[in-house]
Amino acid sequence: MKWVNHIAIAGATCAIWKPELVPIAVLGSTAPDWLEWVLKAFGRRVAHRTLTHYVIYWVLGIVFGMFVWDFHYAITAFSAGGFSHVFADSLTLMGVPLGWWSDRRFNLFGGRLRTGQMGEYWVTGVIVVMCISVGVMTRHFDGGDYTPFFWDYPDYYHQGLIDGAEWKENRFRWL
Repeated sequence: MKWVNHIAIAGATCAIWKPELVPIAVLGSTAPDWLEWVLKAFGRRVAHRTLTHYVIYWVLGIVFGMFVWDFHYAITAFSAGGFSHVFADSLTLMGVPLGWWSDRRFNLFGGRLRTGQMGEYWVTGVIVVMCISVGVMTRHFDGGDYTPFFWDYPDYYHQGLIDGAEWKENRFRWL
């Protein structure tokens, strides 16, 4: 898949969980590819979709971040972004390896997507729309939770947090 799709999927899924961690998840969503360049800079050549695309590494990163130690969920968000990358790559024809023990690649749904073709954009669009729907449906409209990507300007106006001019300027914006 192309980076724009990896970024969109990681950003949308992280925005539901913790919107303030979207930049870290986006960085993680491109990590399996740029880590290959980092390893190459240190003298270790790695073939594409091998060592940095092991599913088990990203799952262990999420488990470590959630249950062992994490600084403000940064490790979890980065690892979740990396996992979303290998998940999306598992939808392609080339697939991804599960781990170092695996000599075969893993494909979801038969690996029907091809990089750069319209199918990957459709899958990304469906995932992003589903994430936006979940975000809108689970949003608390009582004003108690801060959601930076889903503003409720009428409620802010009725609470006296904004004035009429700001409400009028933003009344039709929901994102």
